[in-house]
Amino acid sequence: MLPAKTNAKIPAIIVFGDSSVDSGNNNHIETIARSNFMPYGRDFAGGRPTGRFSNGRITTDFISEAAGLKQIVPAYLDPAYNMSDFAVGVCFASAGTGYDNATADVLGVIPLWKQVEYYKEYQKKLRAYLGDTKANEVISEALYATSLGTNDFLENYYTMPQRRSQYTIDQFQIYLVGIAKNFITNLYNLGARKISLGGLPPMGCMPLERTRNMGNGNECMESYNLVAVNFNEKLNGLVMRLNKELPEIQVVLSNPYEPMLQMIKNPSSYGFEVASIACCATGLFEMGYACDRYNLFTCKDANKYIFWDAFHPTERTDRIIADHVVKTALSKFLA
Repeated sequence: MLPAKTNAKIPAIIVFGDSSVDSGNNNHIETIARSNFMPYGRDFAGGRPTGRFSNGRITTDFISEAAGLKQIVPAYLDPAYNMSDFAVGVCFASAGTGYDNATADVLGVIPLWKQVEYYKEYQKKLRAYLGDTKANEVISEALYATSLGTNDFLENYYTMPQRRSQYTIDQFQIYLVGIAKNFITNLYNLGARKISLGGLPPMGCMPLERTRNMGNGNECMESYNLVAVNFNEKLNGLVMRLNKELPEIQVVLSNPYEPMLQMIKNPSSYGFEVASIACCATGLFEMGYACDRYNLFTCKDANKYIFWDAFHPTERTDRIIADHVVKTALSKFLA
């Protein structure tokens, strides 16, 4: 089932964020947060790893296809692509990053401010490639898709002492929403008008967090899910404020929380067999380099699993999430 095709007026999709939408930028920087090796990408066209943290394509690839654009959104730092590709879709995302610069520091990945700098560089190249008039049209009509925040909590707040000593969990959320506001305002000032702000998934149900929840029968970590719900509510408030404050902007919240939770609670209704552990390796904690081609435990058919590794969904899960956001939050842009 593909996301419904639309007769879109979207000339391009421009992506910022973390591993949920990174299509391979981290292959080209010095970091351990990588997935450019098998079995990652084994169900991608040609059966090759691309740097996507998936067995195949990811949500933004499916959204691009639904918008009548290309089937994939290429990574900006990948030398295999050039401006003829990037003019209709480009990804600046970096696995392991977050709103907070301190989050990007944990794994030495591309912070959000640097993604915006790459975008400014891209605008110059786009103007040289298309001419000012056409480039300005692409910039203002493009769909800007952002997806980040999970790492701010799981890699930063709950793992590193610095932010916990400075902020309560609620204060930290407010701090992140302030960064999100500045980020979207920056994009707006650079010409962006159609922006999808990604919400958090039920992060307490990631296999990694369930594995840590041994004292509670490896159920979802409800405290983490509650944080995701609260943060998504704050993001929704931000979306409403920005739509009032910035003329001609259209910001929507693309929230994966409910569809993802429904899949995890009722996997068989969606054709899944396994919700609590991942396909790769033992499915309990492995991701990145711990999820390698030689692991004998890796599942044969990723389509039966909601999660590909202990942190990331399978291609099939991402396809269902993409279909949901295309029909809901993004329908105003793609109808």
